[in-house]
Amino acid sequence: MTAPESPRPHTAQGAGAATAGEETLRERALHALSTARERTALLTSCVEEPDLTAQHSPLMSPLVWDLAHIGNQEELWLLRAVAGREAMRPEIDGLYDAFEHPRSERPSLPLLPPDEARRYAAEVRGRVLDVLESARFDGTPLTEAGFAFGMIAQHEQQHDETMLITHQLREGPAVLTAPDPAPAPPPAGPAEVLVPGGPFTMGTSAEPWSLDNERPAHPRIVPPFLIDTTPVTNAAYQAFIEDGGYDEPRWWNPEGWAHIRGHSIRAPLFWHRDGGPRSGRWLRRRFGVTEPVPPGEPVLHVCWYEADAYARWAGRRLPTEAEWEKAARHDPVSGRSRRYPWGDADPTSEHANLGQRHLRPAPAGSYPAGESPLGVRQLIGDVWEWTASDFLPYPGFEPFPYREYSEVFFGPDHKVLRGGSFAVDPVACRGTFRNWDYPIRRQIFSGFRTARDAGQEG
Repeated sequence: MTAPESPRPHTAQGAGAATAGEETLRERALHALSTARERTALLTSCVEEPDLTAQHSPLMSPLVWDLAHIGNQEELWLLRAVAGREAMRPEIDGLYDAFEHPRSERPSLPLLPPDEARRYAAEVRGRVLDVLESARFDGTPLTEAGFAFGMIAQHEQQHDETMLITHQLREGPAVLTAPDPAPAPPPAGPAEVLVPGGPFTMGTSAEPWSLDNERPAHPRIVPPFLIDTTPVTNAAYQAFIEDGGYDEPRWWNPEGWAHIRGHSIRAPLFWHRDGGPRSGRWLRRRFGVTEPVPPGEPVLHVCWYEADAYARWAGRRLPTEAEWEKAARHDPVSGRSRRYPWGDADPTSEHANLGQRHLRPAPAGSYPAGESPLGVRQLIGDVWEWTASDFLPYPGFEPFPYREYSEVFFGPDHKVLRGGSFAVDPVACRGTFRNWDYPIRRQIFSGFRTARDAGQEG
């Protein structure tokens, strides 16, 4: 999934009456929208026009499509649906409807050129800020607690992650830079911890900007299990490679085995050896720079099939989505589910690697302030973590505000990823947030951790 690509809204909404805390909501919405736009501007201003209009991979849109799509969705939902205004440019709606045009076809469309796309997005934003200044945050589901503004901020940030993926796929010299995460000593604690069995509350009915697939909160009973305290590292994954993991079909799901053999996959995406395909040290390409693969970082750019095969080779398995969320949110002392592993406070730079502040995962074992009550680290940020689960609705699910955000993707074709990555902004990442993608996807910022049943030998 990475970035939700929404159609036009179905109904217009009116403003409601004022509520307590309205100014706080207004400030939160303004901050979220402004932060997203700053990142969008950076990602689309650091390259020349040919790179904005080119398609760097058939899996991704041209960057200029993302730019205008962001503006178009903001207009559709905040100006038309919330404010009830007339369409600014109705003739372009179809060009930026993701369900009308798959990514592979978008370069052939008569898209707005870069300067015009920027002007359009900026004009939309100016009008949105006028709407926000006088908006009321109750009265309709779309405006309650500023939901529509939060939804659009999340939408833009998710496209910012998508655009960062496009930058990683782009050939050529580096154009993006960021400081590296702080070094961290090798993890000194246990490699895994026991998560007690029993009930916990999964999902949310209270998080005001949560999306439909995160709702509603509901009880789940999970048997006891053990889970890695950190994501699987490059060094650990390299051991799987060196042991012939890509040559042994018994570790692989049959569809995964057919996929890796059919596409000659022998390592994570962007990895290669400096001495040829079967000798020498491992190198990787990261945003235009070739560098040695850092052994202590969480492995990145692996598909679900690779994560599942590694887990089998290690005598373990991927955690289910419910197990992952219980490890991330459940407080065994109080019995309640937290917003985040560390508690209910919003993430800071002490808790997690988020927001494209760094352009790589932090070393495994980083962010002790962000660990869960049981001592599990880096559940939020660094790498999206594959789970064993298909993307399915929760009991009592209701699509809102449009079916195409989640409902059309439910089923066995998509696997759930949790926790966010270094490329995700905090507004689009929380303990209940659900991402999903096809099990073959590797261009996304995906890694994993493993689990095992309690009582199974380690």
